[in-house]
Amino acid sequence: MALSIHTNYSSLITQTNLSKTNNALGTNQQRLGTGLRINSAADDAAGLQIATRLSAQARGMDVAMRNTSDAVSMLQTAEGAFNEMTDIVQRMKDLATQAANGTTAQADRDALQAEYDELGKELSNIMDNTTYAGAKLFGKTGTGNKFGAAVDFQIGSTAAEKLTLDVSAKSSALGTSFSGLSTQYTTASTTPGTEIATQTAANGKITTLNTALDDIGKLRAAFGANINRLNHTANNLGNMKDNTEMAKGRIMDADFAKESANMTKNSMLMQSGISMLKQAGQMPGMVMSLLG
Repeated sequence: MALSIHTNYSSLITQTNLSKTNNALGTNQQRLGTGLRINSAADDAAGLQIATRLSAQARGMDVAMRNTSDAVSMLQTAEGAFNEMTDIVQRMKDLATQAANGTTAQADRDALQAEYDELGKELSNIMDNTTYAGAKLFGKTGTGNKFGAAVDFQIGSTAAEKLTLDVSAKSSALGTSFSGLSTQYTTASTTPGTEIATQTAANGKITTLNTALDDIGKLRAAFGANINRLNHTANNLGNMKDNTEMAKGRIMDADFAKESANMTKNSMLMQSGISMLKQAGQMPGMVMSLLG
């Protein structure tokens, strides 16, 4: 290598390497400070794009899991209401069966009718006032309520992942069935009815009540089946979300052992480079010794 005053080759090479080492050391410190391997697109452009897509999918599945839980809660509210209706209609059938018996006196039928009327009012109350998050779930007319039309539950991170529950026909049939049980259901009147006030009338209500029980059973079966499905959906979403988060982590997260080792190496290179830069700065002085 020629000796020159104007160009100190050793110093230039050392400065260039010091700049590279300083940048690498800064990257190591940033990764250790944030815990992320990718802090900007410059760190890994392709990796950042993949990780962003994985993050969007994981966040969407997280929200979908909450949606699924909310859907299960709403269906359980509805199914619980129908469970109570089942008990009520079962009791109404007991009353009708007892009133249809020839050994029952008219005074007893009047007492049975009084209880039957109150049960009809409670059926009406449940249908009108069962709500979830302020929204009516049922209605005697089959309209103006949540289950009077199809309900879509968003159960995934994409638009296609939804569950559509349509029990509007069953709900409407139940309303019609209930309307034949008691005048108290349709009018909530305080005037006593006559549904089981006579032996003949009581006998006729037994079949009507059986039909109502069947209609309730169909709705409860639909709700129960979808509750089970949604529970499996939530389990699958949890599995997909966990593995998606792990895949994103492998791309985005910093390896602390690796970055710590690299930072130590680059720190030592910086120290030795600075030392060599000092030595390289003394090279022009050797030219002066040639001039005597």
